[in-house]
Amino acid sequence: MNTPVNTTRSSIIPSLRYRDALAAIDWLVAAFGFTKQAVFVANDNKTVQHAQLTYGNGMIMLGSVDNGGEAGRFMVQPDEIGLRETQGAYLVVSDADAVYATAKSVGAEMVLDIRDMDYGGRAFTCRDLEGHLWSIGTYDPWQPESSQPKPDSAIEHAQESAGR
Repeated sequence: MNTPVNTTRSSIIPSLRYRDALAAIDWLVAAFGFTKQAVFVANDNKTVQHAQLTYGNGMIMLGSVDNGGEAGRFMVQPDEIGLRETQGAYLVVSDADAVYATAKSVGAEMVLDIRDMDYGGRAFTCRDLEGHLWSIGTYDPWQPESSQPKPDSAIEHAQESAGR
């Protein structure tokens, strides 16, 4: 049996490929607030062989579509399969409305508009500059259900704060 590694910050790290990985890195930093941890660029100064971006205690890894590695032959870009995906990333944020506004301002295509979720939290789903889907929300699956904000209580809290 495989034993999970509990000494790392995140033991599951999504990996993405981009045609213009340098532009994607800048976009992900601007739109969602990722931080560049490592970016390894080939001698041509445009091919990203490997990059690591962090957000909180999570990370994504990415590279250029054709970066000379063997894994690229197993992947396709969203526009090659009708903008469909076989997997997606969910980013836990403290203020979904603020991230929504920032992402929209740098050109994110909103595919599911921001809304309160039935299970708690507030979320939206968008496409990045090359069509990958990102779900962003305040629901934190690591927190106990009792501490998750529910839509009705969030509305009541906002009304109380407004003096109603």
